[in-house]
Amino acid sequence: MTATEPATLDVALADEFSTLLVGIQRLVRRRLRQSTTHEARLRGAQIELLRLVHDTPALRVCEAADELCLAGNSVSTLVNQLVAQGLLRRESDPADRRAALLHATPEAAERIEDWRRRRRVLIGDVVTGLPPAEREALAAALPALRQVADALRTPPAVPRIPPDAPRTPPAVLRTPSGAPRTPPGQGER
Repeated sequence: MTATEPATLDVALADEFSTLLVGIQRLVRRRLRQSTTHEARLRGAQIELLRLVHDTPALRVCEAADELCLAGNSVSTLVNQLVAQGLLRRESDPADRRAALLHATPEAAERIEDWRRRRRVLIGDVVTGLPPAEREALAAALPALRQVADALRTPPAVPRIPPDAPRTPPAVLRTPSGAPRTPPGQGER
């Protein structure tokens, strides 16, 4: 086992945990989509952005991208789609006219509240159907799940290379005449 490889039990737990989370999220989204009454169904990323803007009015596109862990241009595309559907509104930032502040429209707020209500009912029905011991286990797991979410939001640290670590030989580049040349900063150490 290497220093970065978790113990066998942890690997099995991590695999099952991540598979279950993805599966649960997909099933919840699918069930909620089936019961939607709106003509235009929204995709998962659109719903996530709407929820974020609804909960954090006057959010900038770059802040939304950071929070959702998406590229800025992906969030810009989502914003354009949601503005075209009348679900988001863009305002110029008075502090920086080049930036836009995002706001959910009243229709978006209604849809988000409807989505949250239906999600609460769906999950509430499933959890209520569990035996009391399983419900207690779920409640007891919530602090650990919050820690997992917080850890995933934190970008991984860049590994520090110890000074005595073996160095990779410098790459060999060729000059226009074909002679080898060492890239800047990769010469003798």
